[in-house]
Amino acid sequence: MPEMGQRLAEPDELDYDKSTSVFLCRDKATGRATGTMRIQSSVHGPLMMEQSVVLPPLLAESTRAEVTRLAVPVGVDPLTRLCLWKASFLFCMAHGLRWMVIGARSEALIRNYRRLGFSDVFGRDELVPLAHTGGVLHRIMSFEAPSAQRVWGEMRHPLYKFIFETEHDDLHVVKPPVDIGFRPPLPVMLRRGLAA
Repeated sequence: MPEMGQRLAEPDELDYDKSTSVFLCRDKATGRATGTMRIQSSVHGPLMMEQSVVLPPLLAESTRAEVTRLAVPVGVDPLTRLCLWKASFLFCMAHGLRWMVIGARSEALIRNYRRLGFSDVFGRDELVPLAHTGGVLHRIMSFEAPSAQRVWGEMRHPLYKFIFETEHDDLHVVKPPVDIGFRPPLPVMLRRGLAA
């Protein structure tokens, strides 16, 4: 989809919105960008995907974040994608965002998100067109951030230690300056701030 690639190469209006944080990974040796991701929170209103779908009340009535534009070039260290996912999880916990929601269109991505604990919001095989992607069909999936540590511990998830017990000197999360209500019931390792 070359026309979509051209659109994604430039910032759009949502990148500058107060509800949005854009993350960037850089190679320490070269300074070259190695990955990026965007998170929009529901604190200031509906998510972008909610222009196209009506989320179930469990999600729509709670704090939530839509993770989009997670991109890592071919050949980059595979830890880059994992670190971006960990940053998105820590960001949601620090900002009191209970649910992470994503739209995935490729089977490989869907499998990866399932392994991370995401589940289908609608039917398992239900695809919906998202207006902000030009109507491309996506599987809508969600993940409840506050339950992750307990659930992953119970299932002995292979990434448990990486996500919950490893402190990364270069991965920092900043708590928001205002109280938005929800507080995670689990201890979370948030010791520094993330430039987003």
